[in-house]
Amino acid sequence: MGSDVDTAPLVGRADTLAMLRSALLDGIAPGHTAAVFLTGEGGVGKTRLLTEVSDGLRDAGALVLTGSCLDIGDASPLHPLRQALRRFDAELTEARTTSAVRGLLQVFDEETPGPDGAGALLERVSRGLHVVAAGRPLVLVLDDLQWVDRSTRQLLLYLLAGLGDLQLSVLAAIRAEALQGAHPLRRVLTELRRLRSVRVVDLAPLDRAGTDELAAAIVGAPLPPDAADQMWQRSGGNPFVVEELARDLRDGHDGLSDTLREVFLARVDALPQHAHAVVHAVAAGVEPVEHWLLAQVVRLPEEELIEAVRAAVAHRLLVGADDGYRLRHRLVAEVLGHELLPAERASLHRRYAEALTSATAELHQARLAHHWRLAGEPGRALPAAMAAAREAERLHGYAEAHRHWSAALQLAAAPAAGPPDADRPAPVEVNRAELLEHAAETAHHCGEHARALTLLEELAEDPAGPTACALHIRRARYLAAAGRSAPAEAEYRRALAVAGCTPRERASAAAHLAELLLHLGRYAEAGDQAREALQLAAAVDGTTSEVVLASAALGYSDAFLEDPDGGLAVMRQALETAERSGRPEDVACAYLHLAELLTGPLNILEEGVVVARRGAERVAELGLGRTWETRLLAIATNGLFRVGQWAEAEKVVAAALRHRPSGADAVELLLARCRLSVGYGDIEASDRDLEAVATVLAGGGARHVLPMLILRAGLAMWQGRHDLARQAVQRGLTESRSDDVIVLATLAWHGLRAEAEAYTSRTVEVDPTAVRRLREVVDRVARKSEKAGAPVRYVADGFLALCDAEISRLDDGRGDPDLWARSATEWDRRNHPYPAAYSRLRQAEALLGRRVRVATAGKLLRQAYQMAQGLGAVPLSSEIRTVAGRARVALEEHPVAARPARPVPRPRTAAPAGASVDELAVLTAREREVLAAVAEGLTNKEIGQRLFISERTIGVHVSHIFDKLQVRTRVQASAIFLRNRPE
Repeated sequence: MGSDVDTAPLVGRADTLAMLRSALLDGIAPGHTAAVFLTGEGGVGKTRLLTEVSDGLRDAGALVLTGSCLDIGDASPLHPLRQALRRFDAELTEARTTSAVRGLLQVFDEETPGPDGAGALLERVSRGLHVVAAGRPLVLVLDDLQWVDRSTRQLLLYLLAGLGDLQLSVLAAIRAEALQGAHPLRRVLTELRRLRSVRVVDLAPLDRAGTDELAAAIVGAPLPPDAADQMWQRSGGNPFVVEELARDLRDGHDGLSDTLREVFLARVDALPQHAHAVVHAVAAGVEPVEHWLLAQVVRLPEEELIEAVRAAVAHRLLVGADDGYRLRHRLVAEVLGHELLPAERASLHRRYAEALTSATAELHQARLAHHWRLAGEPGRALPAAMAAAREAERLHGYAEAHRHWSAALQLAAAPAAGPPDADRPAPVEVNRAELLEHAAETAHHCGEHARALTLLEELAEDPAGPTACALHIRRARYLAAAGRSAPAEAEYRRALAVAGCTPRERASAAAHLAELLLHLGRYAEAGDQAREALQLAAAVDGTTSEVVLASAALGYSDAFLEDPDGGLAVMRQALETAERSGRPEDVACAYLHLAELLTGPLNILEEGVVVARRGAERVAELGLGRTWETRLLAIATNGLFRVGQWAEAEKVVAAALRHRPSGADAVELLLARCRLSVGYGDIEASDRDLEAVATVLAGGGARHVLPMLILRAGLAMWQGRHDLARQAVQRGLTESRSDDVIVLATLAWHGLRAEAEAYTSRTVEVDPTAVRRLREVVDRVARKSEKAGAPVRYVADGFLALCDAEISRLDDGRGDPDLWARSATEWDRRNHPYPAAYSRLRQAEALLGRRVRVATAGKLLRQAYQMAQGLGAVPLSSEIRTVAGRARVALEEHPVAARPARPVPRPRTAAPAGASVDELAVLTAREREVLAAVAEGLTNKEIGQRLFISERTIGVHVSHIFDKLQVRTRVQASAIFLRNRPE
């Protein structure tokens, strides 16, 4: 089964191609035979593989004859060989070979009937093929061998047994579902399997990665995650199905194509009657369908049921496993769903529901609700849906719970199927407000923030809904999660102002407000609010969550403002309290604030990254993967960025994005990814992420405004748009209410750098008012940082050193080399390679501008360049090269060909024949050891354990390997290693 447009790439078959070449050509001794029989379901890619192998073997010097069998029985003996010879004859230009081919074709026309004639014919055909081959390896390629005629079967047995004195290889494709019962080819394959040179290979469908790659190649771009998931589920990895679905998606066609529909209907119609019923039943079920359940639905005797299932599996429509039966392609369910009458579908679902009802178990509640609903019994489906939702909540499966609560809302609103009777119990009375409350809360937990707010508005209109204070608190929580911090703060303050608030509600509102103020960088206010919350919580029993929230906010505030050790101890205690309580959001919140404190103000980066990753794993176990895990991974990404492990940071952010976060969770991750993109110089990706962040923050997300504006300023400066950088910084200074001296110092540095760049490049005029305002901010930060905790002051001093050095550039246009030297030293001490490299560049520039210590300037440029190259910082590397070029400073002791600083994927082109270039020559011996372990699929931690070095050191080695090999992923690096390893 081939696609009508054979332009799709061959995906996921590289190993199979290599194996076939070895088995059919490279591994055969002269005078010997070999064969590979490819089996697989229709559309799995057998014909395409035969074509690719044939072309490769021809290029290698083999004589390849290709033919196809026809579904006409034995009416045309030796048809595939005749067809192959005619095709070969039509392509020939050499007279001698043409004569041999036509002589062999004449042998067929003179065939002698009877058993003696058959034996003589086989011998004559063998001799004829020997003449045609003329000493070359001969490969016979046959497609659709399931339809092979008797004479060709005999010929294959004769030749492959070595009776023909001919060096021959056979490659044949067989549609597996056709080999049923007493098919004559099954006996032939049984006989041939006894030969050591014969292999039968079952060609499996593509894996998930191969399916995604093929679909992306046809559509022209990677599929969105939801579309990719659907593609995988519907196709089962069958390349033909993937190609058809991808073309429909690319061309905007809705529904299922007629081609696919007819293909699957034909396969189902070919089944025996009972097997047909089994496939229909599994298609209507929730996979996997257990054997006992299928038996009650189809109502066949056990022996007949087993035979029917066996036939469906043999036809490659079902897959059997220990846990039950599944369709090989979910697409079959779509096709068969349109073939049943509504009454037939309802009857099947009723049978499922009745069978599941007889097997009372909580794990069946979700399926029970599904089948009763499709059977047209909403009254019976509703209690099952509610039970399934509660079970999912108990297991922290919030996405599943939200789906079940949403279904329960629909079922509660559906009209009854009929009046109660003996077979239909009276409908269950439910509280719609309770359903809305559960649906909204689970939507919030699984990251569907907009849906949560919509459901909350419905709940607010319900007379049986929560109190006004409770609604304010919930709305504030959902708004904060959606990234709308300004309206969230207003809602918390409204809750505290409501006269009817209970002590528990007041403590909750105060604790959540303290946490929000902390996120906004208003640490003094957050500390005051946290103390108030703790006082309120102390007077009320059962307020563990409020205590955890308030303690985390208070600890962070104290650590930032006055007592780092005391504040850190409070936060660690909050985490222990949260773990004891076991409430998922408490645990997540405690991990989040502890990781933020360590990677931010306290500058304990390595521990902070470890805490963030450990917390991400923990909250994923608690069902908060799309929300809190995403935010913790964003913190880990930022920490890795600061210590210069950009390649590892990319992997972390990519893993987090697979959760498809929304709201504030998405903003955190987009900002983390944008920080990497700005450093790498990926203008398009940076712009795209910043635009997405701005869209989310349009609803009032003050918490993320400053980080967004800092990144916008940094990007604008690398683009040479110093006016845009100035605007971003001035907007940040105007809108910010934060007392985070580190963020303010970072913003001030970007502003002063923009003005200094404008001054030296003469692109725009320096704005004296902006410079004066920035100097005031620097002075204010310096005063405030003196009162902050020592770790906070330590980090702020690094940025203040940058600010002082930038001001010196504004004073004389060249900058003070001593101030830049001080800045480089400060950032070296903090283990932040990016600002350290930038400071060395400016120090060298200042020395060159004064024409003093030129040798020192050259050394600084080389150091900065090495650091920037190690990071993959393209814009910074480019500016260093520009300065070095002007000063005629050689950046490398031995000049090499220029390469992009940021790793980029290598083109997938084969090396020229005879090439002997060792691509691994650029690596050190230790880096080769690390790369060999990477190629084995080991993690950094596992490699470190093997080589007796730290995981962090392994990360550095991997980053260097990526840079030297000019790759961006472990897969690409592994491919280069495997391509160059010694045999």
